[in-house]
Amino acid sequence: MVIPWTGFTLASLLREVEPASSARYVRFETTHRPDEMPGLRSPFYTWPYQEGLRLDEAMNDLTILATGLYGLPMPNQNGAPIRLVVPWKYGFKSIKAITKIELVAEQPSTLWNNASPNEYGFYSNVNPERSHPRWSQATERRIGEFNRRQTLMFNGYTEQVAHLYDGMDLNMYY
Repeated sequence: MVIPWTGFTLASLLREVEPASSARYVRFETTHRPDEMPGLRSPFYTWPYQEGLRLDEAMNDLTILATGLYGLPMPNQNGAPIRLVVPWKYGFKSIKAITKIELVAEQPSTLWNNASPNEYGFYSNVNPERSHPRWSQATERRIGEFNRRQTLMFNGYTEQVAHLYDGMDLNMYY
């Protein structure tokens, strides 16, 4: 989906807090209210939802903290009051309803990587050459379209983000 998000770059927030030299990652945590959100009672996942980025990924100008979409304030179902948007990564990396952001030295645990590490890697870059164990990611169908199309590396943002992964084996570090 192509969404007209509104918000600000995560980099602008991080520059304000001046990360310590030991900070290498950014860890995000979402709201955790199981009384209002019954799915959070599931024992199969490590609640609250957590995600993470490397600091250089977080500082990329494409990484935004969204506060709205389509010119309106962010609705609850889309992650109000604030959510992460990382357009070159699979959607689950764009954590909703953020309540905590931490700068950390070690790679943070993430919910999906903990739940199924053979299916969901820490990086989770859109990569048509790295199939999910249960399906191919080489093609996609956009909402409103009938025909499938080739999935673009980094969701079409190769020019802007490929340098972040120079020298990395993206099939191994998925």
